Amino acid sequence: MKKVVILLLAVVLAACSSPATPAVQPVAAVVEPSSTPVVVVQTVVVQATQAPTDAPAPTPMVVTVVVQPTQEPVQPTAQPAAPAQPAGDAPIAIDTALGKGVFNNMTMSSSAFTLRCAPRDITFNVTTPNIDIKDVVFYYRITDIKRQYPKEWKAFGNMVSNGNGNFTLTFTGENVAADYRLDGSWFDFQFVGLAKSGDVVDRSQKIEQLVKYTLDCP
Repeated sequence: MKKVVILLLAVVLAACSSPATPAVQPVAAVVEPSSTPVVVVQTVVVQATQAPTDAPAPTPMVVTVVVQPTQEPVQPTAQPAAPAQPAGDAPIAIDTALGKGVFNNMTMSSSAFTLRCAPRDITFNVTTPNIDIKDVVFYYRITDIKRQYPKEWKAFGNMVSNGNGNFTLTFTGENVAADYRLDGSWFDFQFVGLAKSGDVVDRSQKIEQLVKYTLDCP
């Protein structure tokens, strides 16, 4: 027992006389590999290549540009005249070929006339370039519509001279001879030019099937 005490004292004295033991530096812990994945989050700051604008770009606007003409249109000084409307009683032209060159500008006021209805008369106008013709006699005849029983040609009388080779005549339904009056018939006519002596100079064609004659309204 005495030896044990002496040994402990020796140890204590040795410890007191020994230099101080330097402090032990902590050793970093070694991370043992683990089967659980480790997620590492890193924040990356990306520098902008262009400074953002303070406000969004405005929406494009479609602008319609009206180009005014360099010169004002010329305004008409007056309204154009309306085309003349043909009159309801305008003369009816007769084919010049039927005048045989003896008469031209031949017209009639209607293509029908009657004894007791309207129109009750018809007016004829002709012009002759032949200076030898001093008078014109108007001839006529009546024939049925089928032209199976024509009447004989009858001289009605002289046309009225208006000078410069112009002649006119108005023929009424009553001028048709009583024995010639046939309801629903053709009224044929012819112009015959006379010299001053009364001799026939020349005549037109026999003009047929252009005028109808009735006793009452057609």
